[in-house]
Amino acid sequence: MDLESKKEEKKEEKKKEKKLPKASSKKTMREKLSKKEIERQGILLGFMAVYVIYGIVFYYLPLGGWIMAFQNYKIKTGLFGSTFVGLDKFKFLFEDVEFLRVIRNTLAMGVINLVCTFIMAIVFAILLNEVRNRFGKKLVQTISYLPHFLSWIIVTGIIHDSLSNTGIINELLVNWNIIKTPINFFAHEGYFWPIVAFANVWKETGWNAIIYLAAIVSIDPSLYEAAEMDGAGRWAKIKHITLPGIRPTIMILLVMNIGNVLNAGFEVQYLLGNGLVRKVSETIDIYVLNWGVSQSDYSLGTAAGIFKSVVAIILIIIANYVAKKTGEEHLF
Repeated sequence: MDLESKKEEKKEEKKKEKKLPKASSKKTMREKLSKKEIERQGILLGFMAVYVIYGIVFYYLPLGGWIMAFQNYKIKTGLFGSTFVGLDKFKFLFEDVEFLRVIRNTLAMGVINLVCTFIMAIVFAILLNEVRNRFGKKLVQTISYLPHFLSWIIVTGIIHDSLSNTGIINELLVNWNIIKTPINFFAHEGYFWPIVAFANVWKETGWNAIIYLAAIVSIDPSLYEAAEMDGAGRWAKIKHITLPGIRPTIMILLVMNIGNVLNAGFEVQYLLGNGLVRKVSETIDIYVLNWGVSQSDYSLGTAAGIFKSVVAIILIIIANYVAKKTGEEHLF
């Protein structure tokens, strides 16, 4: 009888333990949804509501315009009066040799920009963190930020003047007897992609390094002190402390930036491109401009934009899935 009574008591205790979390969770939910809590967080909820409305109006409502990609859209008839053509615009895109070349250019420049800007930002942040002179560190950091605030028109103007036949680059190469005659960099297709990559690196490296510097600062200083006591040099501390410390930040930003591979740019290619390098300079954005605006084929331009957005979503999902399976930081 004693054994049976003890078993029954244990069963009752387990039942009570199972019931307790449910009751507590209900209480916490009620507390979160109470009027007092809403009133207390009223200001924050108001600010949040403004941004939610902003996002709906400027990000989600315009998606209704995607219906143009499935219509033979005409401005006179509008969205509701244009004839429905199904996937004809998408079929035209993938049968167009020019669009396939544009995809190649966009993907190639996107990957080059991603690799160069991503690696350079990490390297620059680590090197800047190793500077011991505070004044020198702040000076270099401030100077590296400045190109980010320049418009692409100014940046491309500087690059064009520097690489022109009478620019400083050709003058240095000729004076150092590296070349005999100046090189017309903007007349050769092989130079265009490296020029675009250099422009992006020069403009955005300092700005992109901010988040890595913040991640490095958050690393526990005692780890560096312990490593120094063990005889570790600067390279050893970077390899075994700094890089592992910012690894979660690197992975999150990598997953996010992979989705922007097809956002290779518009301004640089449009401003630096010309008829001689047209085969390698055109991107999807320029293709959309030429067809959607210049030739008033808004349906085809919309279809190209939808393709770009869908590919970006797929790339983010794949990158996040790979990061999740490999045990790295991921978005969802």
